[in-house]
Amino acid sequence: MGDSALISVGLPVALAIIMFGLGLSLQVDDFRRVARSPRAVVVALTLQVLVLPVIAFGLVLGFGLDPLLAVGVMLLAASPGGTTANLFSHLFHGDVALNVTLTAINSVLAAFTIPLITNLAIGYFDADGELGLQVGKVLQVIAIVLVPVVLGMLVRSRRPALAARSDKPVRVFSIVVLVVVAVGALLGERENLADYVRQVGLVTAIFCAASLSLGYAGARLLRLDRAQAVASSMEVGIHNTTVALTIALSVLGSTEVAIPSAVYSIIMYVFATGFGFLVTRGARSPRGREPAHAG
Repeated sequence: MGDSALISVGLPVALAIIMFGLGLSLQVDDFRRVARSPRAVVVALTLQVLVLPVIAFGLVLGFGLDPLLAVGVMLLAASPGGTTANLFSHLFHGDVALNVTLTAINSVLAAFTIPLITNLAIGYFDADGELGLQVGKVLQVIAIVLVPVVLGMLVRSRRPALAARSDKPVRVFSIVVLVVVAVGALLGERENLADYVRQVGLVTAIFCAASLSLGYAGARLLRLDRAQAVASSMEVGIHNTTVALTIALSVLGSTEVAIPSAVYSIIMYVFATGFGFLVTRGARSPRGREPAHAG
């Protein structure tokens, strides 16, 4: 996957469509809901914005990753929760409304946290000097992440019927783009793929397991109910790897930086499914059952 028009133009356009679709599923009330369930939102966002990058940094140092792969893991850690977190939360009886709220806030925060964390990683690991997210590239990230979400929300407020009709096609398109880009990134580096997977496979697997577990355990420790804990777990564990892949390939122009996100995009669905079954099995047992209540 070289510097083709497909990567430099097609991928950001595809991501913009995906983020626009995300905006179509959001409304201003999703942000207002924070006031009604502040603890749940603060727990998940603190884990995602502050704790996950620290864990990723520790893993990268512990495993002694190459600089570009290290930057890729940090970019992955900085990427927001994926829209499919809502779906997984629904499947495993989580608080989907909380997921929607978190996704909305995350989409705004990511436009600023991704450049910040990625630039810090590039500086720390002394990655290729041309790789930095300069002001123009930071604006590019904001444009492809934040602007389409706002436009989607505007359309939702003016044309709710159109937003409802567009929801499923955009979700399908999102999954297709993710699969194509992840497979393409992996194939593009097929000569080095075995080495990369050997280096980042275990790191991404540990990072995914830690993200899902922390999302759940953190919520339960702060006495949030099981549904909120499931929502927090899925939001923290399932990343919007399409955002990370797009930034790595089209903004930074590096397939190697994209590899951790490509590998994670496969691992996270397997782990999230297993984790969801594990948690719901606990909920069905006599000891694990509890009444649902608002947080």
